[in-house]
Amino acid sequence: MASISMISIHPSTSFSSSSISSKRLINAAIRIPKLNNTRRVNNDNNLSLPKIPPSSRDLVQDYMSTTTYSKKLQHNNNDNINTLELLAILEAVAERAEIHKNVGEQRDNWNNLLLNSINMITLAAATMVAIADTHHGGASSSISALSVSSTLLFSSATGMLLAMNKIQPSQLAEEQRKATRSFRQLQTQIETTLALGVPTEEDVKNSIAKVLAIEKAYPLPLLGGAMLEKFPAKYEPAVWWPRRNSKTRIISSKTDYHQEGKALMMNRNGWSEELEMELREVIEVVKRKDIEDYERLGNKALRANKSLAIAGPLLTAIAALGSVFVGMNGGGSSCAGVVSAMAGSMAAVVNAFEHGGQVGMVFEMYRNCGGFFKQLEETVEGTLEENDFDKRENGQVFELKVALQLGRSVSQLRELASKSASCRAEGIAIDEFASKMF
Repeated sequence: MASISMISIHPSTSFSSSSISSKRLINAAIRIPKLNNTRRVNNDNNLSLPKIPPSSRDLVQDYMSTTTYSKKLQHNNNDNINTLELLAILEAVAERAEIHKNVGEQRDNWNNLLLNSINMITLAAATMVAIADTHHGGASSSISALSVSSTLLFSSATGMLLAMNKIQPSQLAEEQRKATRSFRQLQTQIETTLALGVPTEEDVKNSIAKVLAIEKAYPLPLLGGAMLEKFPAKYEPAVWWPRRNSKTRIISSKTDYHQEGKALMMNRNGWSEELEMELREVIEVVKRKDIEDYERLGNKALRANKSLAIAGPLLTAIAALGSVFVGMNGGGSSCAGVVSAMAGSMAAVVNAFEHGGQVGMVFEMYRNCGGFFKQLEETVEGTLEENDFDKRENGQVFELKVALQLGRSVSQLRELASKSASCRAEGIAIDEFASKMF
């Protein structure tokens, strides 16, 4: 913000070239606030953050137009490179978010259009078979035309269903929606990093790793083996973040705490022994209740989707085969017509339930929810593994973030940890889920 102090000029005052003296100076003071490079909360728990620009473009313009910052970059070439690289990543992330958003809308349209088209084709073919079978004693040419037309329609519906069940458009759309949310979240994180101060090389590496992890978890191509397997052998949670390869020792018992020294644990960047035990209890509830529950639901959705994906094309194939025998001489023609019409009608119902109910999307939603809890587990455990408290995020801020991610207040999070510890001491299972959001 710039404040300019100038002398007052009244409209009634007349000026001449001789009346303007050199003593009349226009004093302009332009003050540019320095970016705060401190990322930790101080001992008074006061966190002062600069205002984050509303958009990536405003952020880039703000950085490029700030004279003080430009001079600072000239003195430190490494900071200049890191900032420019992070700005380039920010631009790419914003573009990827828009691409995945557009592709997600396109694939959602695929699901609606293919569903309506296949059901109309199937029901039209079933109607033709019923009409041909009802009038099998009439003109053979008319019956043959209806029979051949229904056979072609059923065969087309079978092929379209096989392709649709293979790619699962509703599941593809959910993948792209999740990718869009992930890229927008990463975009906000990068903007915050830039607003807090000069980024480091580690910030650049972490951002690149996150971009690649999201692209791998939710690929755009459908060909060349890039598409995710829609019918895996078993449910596995989605992973859209870089996996940790930490070899840091995990401190997991009170004996370890006392060996490290309780005096060193207290009041270190907002961390204490009680807070660490609280977070460990919360993660135990997440693993025993939330993760297990979504694994159970995910496997059920996967089995249902597999069954429906097989049943739909099988029914249309049976209907196509039965329609071939409609109109032929003999007593079997009526039975073939009934079977064909019934199979076609049932195929339309199965298709509507599978793709209209978006069973593939439900399965992907369970994968994403399971991935959310898995990411939370790894984040908490990775933070607690770090023995240097100054390298950790502030304990109170971290506790608040965990509580909000689980849809709880800090006091509710502490109550959950206390309840979990009591249940474990009594040897009974806790009857409450950690998350109140999903």
